[in-house]
Amino acid sequence: MLYQWLFSLSEDFSFFNVFRYITFRTFIAFFTAFLMCWAFGPMFIRRLVRKQMGQSIREDGPESHKKKAGTPTMGGGLILASIMAPCLLWIDLGNALVWGAIIVTLSFGAIGYIDDSLKVLKKNHKGLSGKIRLLLEFLISGVTIFFLMEYHNLSSVLTIPFFKNVAFDLGWAYIPFGCLVIVGAANAVNLTDGLDGLAIVPVIISAGTFALFAYVAGHFEIAEYLQIPFIKGSGELAPLAACVVAAGLGFLWYNTYPAQVFMGDVGSLSLGGFLGVMAVITKNELVLLVLGGVFVVEALSVITQVASFKLTGKRVFRMAPIHHHFELKGLDETKIIVRFWIISILLAVLSLATLKLR
Repeated sequence: MLYQWLFSLSEDFSFFNVFRYITFRTFIAFFTAFLMCWAFGPMFIRRLVRKQMGQSIREDGPESHKKKAGTPTMGGGLILASIMAPCLLWIDLGNALVWGAIIVTLSFGAIGYIDDSLKVLKKNHKGLSGKIRLLLEFLISGVTIFFLMEYHNLSSVLTIPFFKNVAFDLGWAYIPFGCLVIVGAANAVNLTDGLDGLAIVPVIISAGTFALFAYVAGHFEIAEYLQIPFIKGSGELAPLAACVVAAGLGFLWYNTYPAQVFMGDVGSLSLGGFLGVMAVITKNELVLLVLGGVFVVEALSVITQVASFKLTGKRVFRMAPIHHHFELKGLDETKIIVRFWIISILLAVLSLATLKLR
């Protein structure tokens, strides 16, 4: 880890003392991740084109999406590389919480990679079996939470946002609950990734919010003042979350309408898994329902549509997820995207209010 070597030089050069501070390393990790993603983006996209990693479009999708067929997908690989490389430079990899977040993120990314590969090879939108995918996601989440609870004292207490001193200790039942949070977040982000830039900006906003949550939870004085759970070592997650924000911005440079590349399942599942595990580690499981409100609504629209069609034979929406419903009602794609971004910002502000309103 480069920062530890640089900090060791502070004995001779006082300037290098700045590397001991999480806030400084958060900023430098942010710019490292952004520059990597932005600089290597064109080369990565050209490589995807050469390998013919083009997106297959669902046959029952909006007619306007047909022109997007063949756009390079699996751009999430670029995001993951831009997140992980700065980790080797600026983040304490001796921190168990950091490893928990990294393992979930990379493992979910691997599942997404398999899913994307099957879609590209078979030229259809089905990919990996849903049951197998969910089984793997729950297994990875469960093992990670178990080890964090067993060996790093991850709390099994569930706090209620907006209420002071209202909490429930779930004991070992917290493991299936935490799994549901992580897997639910991953698949909700996956469902949201249907328009150019629609998913990545809410991910950026949520990750930035979690960076602040992690920092204050890991600072004893601030946590005590705000009356939130103190989580030793969680501050080290702030630089990691900053890498997610920065890599997301670098990716958005190429993913904004009209997109030059899509993140694919390798991106949406890994980033969604990251948000879920951050919610678990920082004890903001229920706050995620507010912060990730856009993802929640997208997921609920699919659940409602499927349930309604199976029970009554009728559809509630013209098409699910709900962003396709708005498209078919005549709303311009860019208008839908930007309005969802605005909603995400408003929800992030509301989520931050829970820090004080407890």
